[in-house]
Amino acid sequence: MLTLRLNRQGTKDRPYYKIVAVDSRKRRDGRYIEQIGSYNPMEEGVNYDVDLAKADDWVSKGAQPSDTVRDIIKKARKQALAEA
Repeated sequence: MLTLRLNRQGTKDRPYYKIVAVDSRKRRDGRYIEQIGSYNPMEEGVNYDVDLAKADDWVSKGAQPSDTVRDIIKKARKQALAEA
């Protein structure tokens, strides 16, 4: 099964995450299929960047987002509606 989840980057005590589409059997930081965004919990304010078109495409193909990625996508949709 495909999942949309976080892939940890950065150094000790300075995490940075890529939001990726990956086979659920792969390791957390292993090879992924496609990067659809990023998330930096160390920043204040808007600390994420998501390509909603790619996220929708992967979900339509059956990918299941993790809880954190689902929340980030919801925030990104809300922000996109506010800007429009």
